[in-house]
Amino acid sequence: MIREPVVAGQFYPSNKDELTLVIKQSINKVIIKKNHNNILGAIIPHAGYMYSGSCAAHSYSMIKNNKDKIDVFIILGFSHSGYGNAEICLSQNDWKTPLGICQIDNEISNQLLNNNIATINENAHNYEHSIEVQLPFLQYLFKDFTIVPLSISSRCDFKKMGEKIANVIKNQNKKICVIASSDFTHYGPNFKYVPFTDNIKENLEKLDMGAIKFIKDLNSNGFIDYINQTSATICGQNPIALQIEIMKNLNAKKGELINYCTSGDLTGDYSNSVSYVSLIFK
Repeated sequence: MIREPVVAGQFYPSNKDELTLVIKQSINKVIIKKNHNNILGAIIPHAGYMYSGSCAAHSYSMIKNNKDKIDVFIILGFSHSGYGNAEICLSQNDWKTPLGICQIDNEISNQLLNNNIATINENAHNYEHSIEVQLPFLQYLFKDFTIVPLSISSRCDFKKMGEKIANVIKNQNKKICVIASSDFTHYGPNFKYVPFTDNIKENLEKLDMGAIKFIKDLNSNGFIDYINQTSATICGQNPIALQIEIMKNLNAKKGELINYCTSGDLTGDYSNSVSYVSLIFK
């Protein structure tokens, strides 16, 4: 079965040539100051490319320049619609974009199912963009890779599942990268979140950096507690918390912030603004 794209023409161009050009332009703007080896994972935004494409390009450029070729991308998505009744919902369909077909890694998918880590639920993925928007970047930059699309619910036992997924990864003879798909603070009346009205740009960054500190320190409890205390509207908090636990079990040393920006930086209007983060783990 093929999972058809649902946000082509909205979040990114539906025309293959236009999409290729948009991604190429985003990638070409990235200046890599140093190469990284053994990148285990990344946090990458999932908004429309005109807003978050340049930020996403930073993580993907770092992964592309990783010493080892990536064979599999496990993508931890967020269900904006709320579909899916399991801790972790797996799609076993191949995914289509204007750049072609992304094939599922059946071997790893079956191991996740057999170890009671994930449950097949296509409804959790059929109308969701958080994983889909990652795929054209992957298709543009990488060849001969497979994907494992996972939708992570708030019911997920992050520590338990993080250890289980890490054990599956350790038992592979493939190079695997885990991507957590998340935008950060959604500020303004449109998002019903207005914790401050003065110095919005500066306070937004301060708020986001508070969460990022816990992520960099691989502290999932601190990260979730921070969100509960501040009510920070980070839509991919569940994928991020799970990713932190996976990274810890894979012996990642730290998280490193690569790029931070907001939609307000682009529009000049911070009255309603969404923050974007590119961060890698190694």
